[in-house]
Amino acid sequence: MKQNKYDDPEFFEAYSKMPRSTDGLKSAGEWEVFRTNLPELSGKKVLDLGCGYGWHCQYAIEQGAEVVVGIDLSEKMLSKARELIIKGNVTFERCAIEDFEATEESFDVIFSSLALHYVEDLGSVFHKAFQLLKSKGVLFYSVEHPVFTSNSSQDWCYENNNIQHWPLDNYFLEGSRTTEFLGSQVIKYHRTIETHISSLLAEGFEIQSVLEPKPSKKLVEKMGWYDELRRPMMLIVSAVKK
Repeated sequence: MKQNKYDDPEFFEAYSKMPRSTDGLKSAGEWEVFRTNLPELSGKKVLDLGCGYGWHCQYAIEQGAEVVVGIDLSEKMLSKARELIIKGNVTFERCAIEDFEATEESFDVIFSSLALHYVEDLGSVFHKAFQLLKSKGVLFYSVEHPVFTSNSSQDWCYENNNIQHWPLDNYFLEGSRTTEFLGSQVIKYHRTIETHISSLLAEGFEIQSVLEPKPSKKLVEKMGWYDELRRPMMLIVSAVKK
């Protein structure tokens, strides 16, 4: 059974109160970098892996995407997406990322936002993405940065309640990490940057960009995210099918 924490009522309630849930993409620290590096979406067929509330599906439609398919394992997430996203040709389907099936070479763009670190077998996702993309199609995704996921605590080191530094430990020990998120225990999967890149290359992708986004100065000041400039929290990778 794939992990489906978001259908837990208490967990989903906590998630629904996060800034990126209440305010949308404008309160997502990585959004500006994610948005400005997305491939062309106008007239494209787009697949969103782990669509959540559907904000990225909405953006794709607003950019002129011909068809958008959003998949997510959480029925609560999909219900919210169907409630919020009312424009254009968007289809939502309840499905684990690893289990999605479609005709080969049926999408121009596959993107995913902060979902793939919940997937145990990332290589199978890359393999399927390569099959589903048309020639020169783009896989574009964000995950929690390996510097962030390496240590199970996923928290700063403190002294007298003051942040001292970010602990980096067990970086080369890949695999599951049980950590606390929104007051619950969740399982994430840690991988090195090397594994991300080498796995994509092994499938036949060509790397276009590797990005370590920082929140904008405006968001840093608005949200008080000054410490988010002290270590990378997210990783964005863009790869094209040769």
